[in-house]
Amino acid sequence: QVQLVESGGGLVQPGESLRLSCAASGSIFSIKSMAWYRQAPGKQRDLVAGILSSGQTIYVDSVKGRFTISRDNAKNTVYLQMNSLKAEDTAVYYCNADISVGVGPFGDYWGQGIQVTVSS
Repeated sequence: QVQLVESGGGLVQPGESLRLSCAASGSIFSIKSMAWYRQAPGKQRDLVAGILSSGQTIYVDSVKGRFTISRDNAKNTVYLQMNSLKAEDTAVYYCNADISVGVGPFGDYWGQGIQVTVSS
């Protein structure tokens, strides 16, 4: 029904940048919030940044000033521009979206996750 597909991850050195993309596809009627979470080995999955359909955003303190979340509502796509990357940003990054299918209620959807590794 609905798929979220992430792209743009990889291996970079400290101080470098990456841009993650997540495209939602399927029988989408409406998308409320879209967000990025991350999970480091042995740790829980935590919110990194979120954005409402209005464009209002929220960030975890550790990425403020370095990461920027944005979305293209026409393409059902959310982006995460990550600058000045640090080793502690290393994690699997997951896309999340609150989507209504057809004219049904909103549901919580997740991407499969994409690895971001920051290492010298």
